[in-house]
Amino acid sequence: MRLSARWLAATLAFLFAAPVPAGETVKVGAVFSLTGNAAAYGTQQKAGVQLAVDEVNKSGKLPGVALEIVLEDDGTNPQQGISVFDRLINLNKVSAIIGPTLSTLAEAADPRAQAQKTPVVAVSNTKPNAITTIGDYIWRVSLTEAQVIPSAVAIARQKLGFKTAALLYGNDDAFTKAGFDVMKSALEKSGVQILGIQTFSTKDRDFNAQLTALKGLKPEVLLVSALVEQAGSIAVQARQLGYTGPIMGGNGFNSTKFIQLAGAASEGVLVGTAWNRASTDPVNVAFIAAMKARGTEPDQFAAQAYTGVMVIADAIRLSGGKGTREDIKAGFAKVKDLPTPLGKFSFLPDRDGDHPAAVQIVKGGKFEILQ
Repeated sequence: MRLSARWLAATLAFLFAAPVPAGETVKVGAVFSLTGNAAAYGTQQKAGVQLAVDEVNKSGKLPGVALEIVLEDDGTNPQQGISVFDRLINLNKVSAIIGPTLSTLAEAADPRAQAQKTPVVAVSNTKPNAITTIGDYIWRVSLTEAQVIPSAVAIARQKLGFKTAALLYGNDDAFTKAGFDVMKSALEKSGVQILGIQTFSTKDRDFNAQLTALKGLKPEVLLVSALVEQAGSIAVQARQLGYTGPIMGGNGFNSTKFIQLAGAASEGVLVGTAWNRASTDPVNVAFIAAMKARGTEPDQFAAQAYTGVMVIADAIRLSGGKGTREDIKAGFAKVKDLPTPLGKFSFLPDRDGDHPAAVQIVKGGKFEILQ
């Protein structure tokens, strides 16, 4: 039976006039320190975000929706952070932003997002009583130092039995200053005597004077709040000066670059962590395997950034597949017990993250969970 030319033309016209919708692309900004003093963290965050976006888009978790990452470098510089936030919000029209890497930059840039009603997911900002207080569009995946350090100090004290301590911290950075405040409070509340406190700036590389002064006080443990570049040098110089006691770091130590920088001096260093690398949870195991397959040995910062994307994807799902700024913000409030490499993740009423924490120790050149 022959089809009439008129019928065939009408059929083709219908098909081409009513194509299957191509779906929606939701743009998500990612602002990380890819250069500057915090680049070791930003590189891991970039890898974690890229893996998560690829997995979400391939999984079919968001039918008809594809995530697109617009990556920016904050240069570990507050003014640059503000500039890239403005560009993402006003030019790229992103639906949400992940980052920036450091709390200092978040305090500078997040108010721009709040003013423009653009949701932000902080994946590595750990300053307590800050960040989320900027406004109701600011949400945090990363546990604060106040959520991690007290339990880490308690576990370490139980294992090591120390009664005296000394403190060294960077006093010109919001992240390291906040870490020090929590360390000092945790030691005081646990009855540990603080024998001495020394400070440095983020530009310093010679810490011999501070470490010599603290070593002379004979503390049983040395607690340090520093970014990774300084953390590596501090560990090396402390051992060179003959300090043989345990060193416990803040969140700035949670990078494989610390081990690379400190070498043998990193052995035995303790650090509270928001990511239990040793967890046998299938989501965590799959995350580590996928990162390694891409040539990256993941650290806490990669796990947190990966989780940030998963939280945004779940917020879109919970909003019925809608990816506007308001939809994503509304979806965040519904995220509950989301499986992630960090464990089951939920937001607290104050928009801070909630999931288990742990304590790591460096053994054989690798981070292990302190048992």
